[in-house]
Amino acid sequence: MQDGFDAHNPPFDRLSQQEVEELRAALDIGYFRPGETILARGAAAEALHVVIKGSVEARDGGTLNAVLGPKDSFDSRALVHGAAGEDFTAAEETLCFLAPKPVVLGLISRNPAFAAFFYSEISEKLNAFAEAHRAEGMESVLRARVREAKPGPAVFIDAGATVEQAGHRMAESGSNVLYVRDGERVGVVTGMNLSKAAVLRRLPLETPVRDVCHFDVVSVDAEDFVFEALLLMTRNDKRRVAVRRNGEYVGFLEDIDILGLVAGNTQLIPGRIDRARSVEDLAAPARDIQAQVERLHRQGVKVEQIAEVTSDLNRRLFVKLFDLLAPDSIREKGCLMLMGSEGRGEQTVRTDQDNGLVLAEPVPEADLARFREAFSGALDAFGFPPCSGNVMVRNPVWSQPVDGLIRQLRAWVFERTPEAAMNLGIFFDAVAVAGRPELLREAKEALIGMMRGEKALLARFAHLIETFDTPTLGVLNALMVTVGVGSDEIDIKKAGVFPIVHGVRTLAMDRGVAATPTAGRIAALAEAGAFEPGFGQELTGALRVFMAYRLRSQLEAVRRGNVEREAVVQPSRLSAADRDILRDALRIVRRFRDTIRARYNLGAF
Repeated sequence: MQDGFDAHNPPFDRLSQQEVEELRAALDIGYFRPGETILARGAAAEALHVVIKGSVEARDGGTLNAVLGPKDSFDSRALVHGAAGEDFTAAEETLCFLAPKPVVLGLISRNPAFAAFFYSEISEKLNAFAEAHRAEGMESVLRARVREAKPGPAVFIDAGATVEQAGHRMAESGSNVLYVRDGERVGVVTGMNLSKAAVLRRLPLETPVRDVCHFDVVSVDAEDFVFEALLLMTRNDKRRVAVRRNGEYVGFLEDIDILGLVAGNTQLIPGRIDRARSVEDLAAPARDIQAQVERLHRQGVKVEQIAEVTSDLNRRLFVKLFDLLAPDSIREKGCLMLMGSEGRGEQTVRTDQDNGLVLAEPVPEADLARFREAFSGALDAFGFPPCSGNVMVRNPVWSQPVDGLIRQLRAWVFERTPEAAMNLGIFFDAVAVAGRPELLREAKEALIGMMRGEKALLARFAHLIETFDTPTLGVLNALMVTVGVGSDEIDIKKAGVFPIVHGVRTLAMDRGVAATPTAGRIAALAEAGAFEPGFGQELTGALRVFMAYRLRSQLEAVRRGNVEREAVVQPSRLSAADRDILRDALRIVRRFRDTIRARYNLGAF
């Protein structure tokens, strides 16, 4: 029966073949009757259980946290940390592989990637699994096609042209390598070849280029894998190879192009934005920013780093667009602000526009009307979806003098509706990216002054956290097991991201914390004593889990053209290890929600 043990099931996929054989040799099998307690809360575990058949309920008191099925394992915490955190009970006749504790502990001590599954802190788990994904990402780079590395262009010159003419041709084309056409054959000449001919060999500038080029061209097809091109470069001691398509030379692949495939275009996009002389010139780099998200994700870059890179590039884009479109009246008296996830620096795949304009004083209405429509219209064209709540420069509510904005904020404070609270939350996340930042600072300080210490107002604001439920994986899985219908789907934004973001936002407003990113707010709140530093780390880790799973879902939704499902995660499609991390993250959110409920007495609503 041990032969049926699936070593590809996480976390066992991180074991070497020798370690797998060691584990298989030690496995036993346990049978459990319906209703039998397999492991009681607070008890130590003598084995790691891996479900073969049947199902196991994990309960915390009367709360069903999860229903574990085939290939799920339990309880790693009891095995390593001494006591089970939940009761594990057979929901039906159940068979489990039993991996003895001494064997598992021995594997943990020798294999850090395997050990990561057993860490108690969710942030450590996430970091360890991110390292594994990073390795997978590097492999995906080498398995990319040559065409994906965007080889340089093919520039030709006749073999009878002079060395001097070849140099000028390179300067005009911006290329350091040329194809040399000599009748039926094609050769290659590089800038280094020209330099050596003129300096070391002291050949006249009138020398025909055929005399200094070489015709032993090393080439790959555009559909070949990058690793094949890399092997050719290594074997032939070349920094570049020729690229063919349908038998014709179409460009050159250089080592720097492969590096660019690994690093993406992050270092190139800012220059393209800066060089833009019109709105139309910004369309291509705007597309590149979005393509960069998928490239970085494929390479295993951590989600918070992807968000940081994307936010920085988007802000550069917005600043340039402001410079191109804003008339002097707005440039001198205005402040362009980004809000929501863009303001927090947590945006990855584009979801909607959240931006506005604060003015020191009224400007000519014609100038403002033109700018509103031109700015929002340009972002529409770049692929930034309009905000469903109309939080855009185009909306006069979000582009007005600072005095009017402060009056609007005060009206929202006392309006006490969910919509008003959401608008306040979106604005509280604002950052200034162009123009006069002191205008935004004035409005934010006014809002904090209205809310700070006002428990009733803060409670109304905090109550927005109750807009969406945070489910347990167990309820969804139990429904599927018992009735065989329904969908095991979780909206990761509603269930996980929003409760953390808004709960932290409420505490930050209460404490007057100036930081905008959620992780920065959590760190500042922990330092101020709002909660224990350890819980702050767990909360940050949970947020990153949700962001990582949401990004995966977003990219899949974009590929399928089904963007309304950009935050939907199906637990049944996750690996056992991923479900374990998600379950931990949801547990942390529920604990945080209880903290917010107690602090602001949300039960009174």
